Amino acid sequence: MTDTTITATTAADFVVVANRLPVDLERLPDGTQRWKSSPGGLVTALDPLLRSRRAAWVGWPGVPDVDVEPIVDKDLTLHPVMLSQAEVTDYYEGFSNATLWPLYHDVVAPPVFHRHWWNTYQEVNERFAAATAKIASDGATVWVQDYQLQLVPRMLRELRPDLRIGFFLHIPFPPVELFMQLPWRTELIRGLLGADLVGFQLPGGAQNFLFLARRLAGMSATRSAVGIAKPGQVDVGDRTVRVGAFPISIDSTALDKQARSRPIRQRAAEIRNELGNPATIVLGVDRLDYTKGIDVRLRALGELYAEGRISADDVVMVQLATPSRERVEHYQRMRQNIEQTVSWINGEFGRMGHPAVHYLHQAIPRDELTAIFVAADVMLVTPVRDGMNLVAKEYVACRHELTGTLVLSEFAGAAAELTSAFLVNPHDLDGIKNAIEAAITVEPDEERRRMRALRRQVMTHDVQRWAKSFLAALGGQEAP
Repeated sequence: MTDTTITATTAADFVVVANRLPVDLERLPDGTQRWKSSPGGLVTALDPLLRSRRAAWVGWPGVPDVDVEPIVDKDLTLHPVMLSQAEVTDYYEGFSNATLWPLYHDVVAPPVFHRHWWNTYQEVNERFAAATAKIASDGATVWVQDYQLQLVPRMLRELRPDLRIGFFLHIPFPPVELFMQLPWRTELIRGLLGADLVGFQLPGGAQNFLFLARRLAGMSATRSAVGIAKPGQVDVGDRTVRVGAFPISIDSTALDKQARSRPIRQRAAEIRNELGNPATIVLGVDRLDYTKGIDVRLRALGELYAEGRISADDVVMVQLATPSRERVEHYQRMRQNIEQTVSWINGEFGRMGHPAVHYLHQAIPRDELTAIFVAADVMLVTPVRDGMNLVAKEYVACRHELTGTLVLSEFAGAAAELTSAFLVNPHDLDGIKNAIEAAITVEPDEERRRMRALRRQVMTHDVQRWAKSFLAALGGQEAP
């Protein structure tokens, strides 16, 4: 991404609206600022579209109380939306991540309902909608992303009824009984109904939304044809809002190519050597969040050691926990509990220079993470609730030799596609223990059969296919 900062003058035919820009504004120790590229799966999926027409991305640059000019990079313009520190606290850390996040993840932690958080959420959503309305060309396509911006579709439609508006929710959409706890439930449903197409990870989320559109908004909705190929629909006045499931994926071809490269394979061999060349490396890769089930999988591993079903001489675990929301007390307590469990396991079952669990609470560079995927024999993905979980797909994309096994929670969205994994109930400690043991001791023929099926799914249904399917359903825009 270029560092050139100039004012945009050209309206955009295609606009992505997300909480964050695909670049972060960094404040350096000397007081200066710089833009740092922060590519993710969404950026990868949309890059061909963004580069093939006059496009724009609206989002927060990641630093509060900073008002910066748009960034122009060829035909792509990044439009920063300024947030104050108070707004980051109330809109992002508050309503988005202490109200909506736990509510949408099956109330794993109690959601907190504060009216002033809700008021700020509305104000910030209005700012995003206004910024988008200002830069979109006549009849442009706008794609709004995720739970932080659920009011934007309706606000934007009121400002610019000429636009074609899509919305995609990256996290789970909760069961009706849980969503009904939200004091502002009707406002959110009406906000989403401002879109022409509302997309979810799974058909169940789409079904829940259609029911709520009828119950809370009094709309006429069809439920029988919800799915990837045949979305349901809601009649909103003279408009029809389509509703469907569009499971997101990864850039599997690029990751497969990277995993085959000589530098990555050499680094993978070095990692195995650094870990003492154990017979089996078990891997967990998660953002440090209470939905990810890190604590349960660690307890399962500890009990397997204690029962003598596996030995730390032969089986070691690497747990990567990316820092997340470190200012929130609940996350601080969770980190302490996880690190205490790691200490217990290593104290009981490790030996000098050879811990049973190698725990890293830090961000890992992409190349290093790919090498770790290549080095690992068993991947544990055990969230108690997850919209999709792309880590599971990333691991599979790195296993071109058809070795390795995946233990996957039934409550991750990826479980609907990756049915050849060892599927587990993340609340069933004994079930997780049995699945880990089975994954470690699997016969080579079964290992290859399972991984072949997993790779067939992941390599075929990549992130570009996801973007194409959504935009085709939205109508009028398809990825090249």
